[in-house]
Amino acid sequence: MLTGAIAGPVFTSPPVGSIVAAIQAVARAGAAGVLLIVKNYTGDRLNFGLALERARREGVDVEMVVIADDCAFTSPRKAGRRGICGTVLIHKIAGALAEEGKSLPEILRTVTLAASRMGTLGVSLSPCSVPGSGPTFQLAADELELGLGIHGEAGVRRDKMMSSDEVVKIMIDHMTDPASQSRVDVNSGDSVILVVNNLGGLSCLELQIVADSAVRLLEERGVMIERAVLGSFMTALEMSGVSLTIMKSSQEILKLYDHETAAPAWPRVPCIRVTGQTRCHPCPPESPLPEDPEPDAERVQVYVRVLGHVCRALLSLEEELNDLDRAAGDGDCGSTHARAAHAIEDWLSGGHLPSHPSRLLTALSQVLLEKMGGTSGALYSLFLTAAARPLQDDSSPPAWAAAMDAGIGAMKRYGGAEPGDRTMLDSLCAAGHALQPLRGPNCDVMRILSSAVQSAAAAAEDTRHMTAGAGRASYIGSSSLSRPDPGAVAAAAILKAVWEGLGGK
Repeated sequence: MLTGAIAGPVFTSPPVGSIVAAIQAVARAGAAGVLLIVKNYTGDRLNFGLALERARREGVDVEMVVIADDCAFTSPRKAGRRGICGTVLIHKIAGALAEEGKSLPEILRTVTLAASRMGTLGVSLSPCSVPGSGPTFQLAADELELGLGIHGEAGVRRDKMMSSDEVVKIMIDHMTDPASQSRVDVNSGDSVILVVNNLGGLSCLELQIVADSAVRLLEERGVMIERAVLGSFMTALEMSGVSLTIMKSSQEILKLYDHETAAPAWPRVPCIRVTGQTRCHPCPPESPLPEDPEPDAERVQVYVRVLGHVCRALLSLEEELNDLDRAAGDGDCGSTHARAAHAIEDWLSGGHLPSHPSRLLTALSQVLLEKMGGTSGALYSLFLTAAARPLQDDSSPPAWAAAMDAGIGAMKRYGGAEPGDRTMLDSLCAAGHALQPLRGPNCDVMRILSSAVQSAAAAAEDTRHMTAGAGRASYIGSSSLSRPDPGAVAAAAILKAVWEGLGGK
């Protein structure tokens, strides 16, 4: 993103000499030109401006862009709008343009336009304290401050504590107020990039709650959130606050935003479009799945019947699994599996099941990942994602045996458990071993499946005699674990329901 950054004292512009030294270092490294990205504060403008003039006198091609994205003041100030977290987006865009080999005038023109199409506003539950000094302003425990800068300045408005939804509504109303001369001009139908920035002292949970409020409110107003990112990008020491940055986007801006960067603090997450409730970005399969142009209706009916049996089995076991889980966990194993069952039922009611088995498992893995939650949701999703791969080009009985092995292998690799550790793997591994005859010629599929179901049930029952080696139960004394593992019981029940759905008695 940036080739260099110059640090000054806390909340103070760096000295001119340091800025000139940085410009010279970049120029000596072979740069065709140098762009100074400066936040709009008087000291920064003066020091960077003086450094620019000195560097130009020495023959360096230098330009400066001043970022002023603060939406706090509704009427203009002589000093202009402050530069705050939106500056980070300009860093990203300018860096991508430089990587593409654009000229300095081209970069300056693009980032100047981008900077004019964004706005930022901060809110905090507390002030911050410069090291060695007291708080920069006073704020009661039940108050919050709107419109702060990043140097500990007080804001433009003070309110009593309120919910995240209420705070975010006030922030976005303020940022987009048509009567404000500092507004960001965002309307229904516009596409934007959203940055939810931790001012230093918020927990990840609090930041995510604010992000959820912002996404929902913008979506309700018809704004299309093309990219959303949250983290600590521009902080104010330990200030317990958050800022929202909204930048109007275009295809060019999105391409530059998505450009890969080695900057260590830039989030390494997939680029996501949030609008339309698409909050998760499933990892694509390693190779393209076969097309499903004409779904096999008969095969889909089998899937619906099998999954229906699975859902009914899990719902009937909810209380039993919760009871088993209370001995070693938080007593929600049954509720988690029931949540999965309801999610699958909702999915089935949508009537859009793929008939290709690999596509089915991939889609089912995403349903469980998004809706089931907890460790179980991640493990089942991991199992199904891995199991889908051997079925991409083949759905014969040997391919299903390979799919079972692939799913079990992924759970072992990433979950850290092995057979004998008193987990769902005990049931699955027993069933996987019993399914190996599917790899042979002329096998009796239903007989082999029946054997696998019996092996899984027996393995689940045997977990009552095991010492937990993985999962939450491993922290509990083995003398307290005298009943079967709930995860193993659930896995065995699922396998039995699959067999019954296929016609087993």
